[in-house]
Amino acid sequence: MSLHLFERIAVEDEGEGDPVVCLHGLGGSANTWTPMMPVLAHHRVIRVELPGSARSARVEGPLSVAGMVQAAVTACERLGVTRAHWLGHSLGTIVCLHLAVQWPRLVRSLALFGPLLAPADAARAGLRQRALKVREQGVAGQHEVAVQLLQSALSRDTRERSPLTVAYVRDTLMRSDPDGYARTCEALADAVPAAVDAIRAPVLLVTGDEDVVAPPQAMRDLASRLTQAAQVQQVVLPRCGHWTPLERPEACGREWRDFAAATARG
Repeated sequence: MSLHLFERIAVEDEGEGDPVVCLHGLGGSANTWTPMMPVLAHHRVIRVELPGSARSARVEGPLSVAGMVQAAVTACERLGVTRAHWLGHSLGTIVCLHLAVQWPRLVRSLALFGPLLAPADAARAGLRQRALKVREQGVAGQHEVAVQLLQSALSRDTRERSPLTVAYVRDTLMRSDPDGYARTCEALADAVPAAVDAIRAPVLLVTGDEDVVAPPQAMRDLASRLTQAAQVQQVVLPRCGHWTPLERPEACGREWRDFAAATARG
């Protein structure tokens, strides 16, 4: 595995084969995708840590989805990637959708876990409140946010049966740089929907039946807008919340493997 820093953006590059670029969600990191790495074997896997997150927290100034798109494009340019499969989680799905509209030549397929077109109005207000709490209260505010999200963003089954998943989500949220996390919350609160009716690449949408951030109906609404996509596949995972790649990595990996195989045949 190679670690690169492009304009303070951390990018992991591992393996050989067809490129797969992975974009995590709010409070996530490259490790969001670690449980799915076995199914991504025989691919070149590029994991971008978005501006403001994890090892990319030192990116300065206001953050935006447009800036995150550019960070992903820059990583591809620096690494010589001209076309790739894209995997996104939560905020990363919004970035993927905008990138697919603006840079269609880069996109061989999209696999979106906990997919979002844009936050609902109530969610935007909540994100701004969360940013204010973390900015004003620092570590204490971040702790409170993490405790709340463990209850709302993970399924009951995950909380009861998968302590390692709970520990990872708790740790990644509590260890996020407070300022970077707050700025990322604000960027997500300001996100606008991409013109997804222009996307022609095949798309896989995966959400959990207990996902309150990207519930099944929201996924179906997004699918209905992908009118030009070569293929749209929808999957609802049982007993799963919003952190799909961590809560149900085997199921996510299986769905992606079958989707990628069908894409290759198409």
